[in-house]
Amino acid sequence: MSITPELYEFIVKVVEDKVKEIKVTREEYEEIRKRIMELTDAVKKLAEAQERTEKRLYALAEAQRRTEERLNALAEAQRRTEEELKALAEAQKRTEGGLNALAEAQKRTEERLEALTEAQRRTEERLNTIEKELNTLAKAQRLTEERLGTLTDNVNRLTLAIVELRRSIGALAETIGFGLEDIARVVLPGWLHRHLGVEVEELRREFFIVEGEEIEVNLYGEGVKAGEKVVIIGEVKSRIYSDDVNKFYFEKYSKVRELFKGLSVLGIMFGFWIHPSASRRAKELGLYVVASYER
Repeated sequence: MSITPELYEFIVKVVEDKVKEIKVTREEYEEIRKRIMELTDAVKKLAEAQERTEKRLYALAEAQRRTEERLNALAEAQRRTEEELKALAEAQKRTEGGLNALAEAQKRTEERLEALTEAQRRTEERLNTIEKELNTLAKAQRLTEERLGTLTDNVNRLTLAIVELRRSIGALAETIGFGLEDIARVVLPGWLHRHLGVEVEELRREFFIVEGEEIEVNLYGEGVKAGEKVVIIGEVKSRIYSDDVNKFYFEKYSKVRELFKGLSVLGIMFGFWIHPSASRRAKELGLYVVASYER
């Protein structure tokens, strides 16, 4: 750094003022001049030092500026680093949350696997039990089949016996039927006389043709009641139920009655035993039911 004109003039003025104030000899003047030159040289050196100092200060300022720029860059880098660290921390937090959820899901999966394992064990135990039961059932089935074979033979023999029994019963029923008809032929004329005032001499088995259909009647007879001709149509069964009454009425009595229009036609059923429902149904249809023991 050089001495400015202003500084130089100031120094000269100071020196001149000092010279005016004192009166010096030539030797003193030379000494003073020498001192001034030295002072000037010192000032020059000082100025040079100042210039170097300013250069160094400028260099320091530049270095400071670069340092600040680097610090700013470092601060920015630090800020970005902190943001990245924050983002990483958030990501880590999410990762930990995901890991916790995954761990919980894994725990539930393990629990379900344990439950499935236990269920599988119970299933295997049940299958083993079922297998044993199936073996037992197979043995029982084999024994049952053997017994069924024996039972089939017995049933076949029983079937043959039943067929034979039916034949015997049929023959017996036919015998009883004809026997019951004979009883009816003896008992009913007196019953008709005593209960209905009907006089009839004979009751016989008879066949009629109604609209091309042949109808067999166990008991048929013609009689007189209060001077009027009456017709008797009867059915003989050992045991009489309400269904028998309906069958006799609709399949025989009502059809044969059409052949004797204008005459009084009496419908009678005769048997060893009469169910109460048969008596009620006969009364509803206008028929009579008579047991063999009635007189």
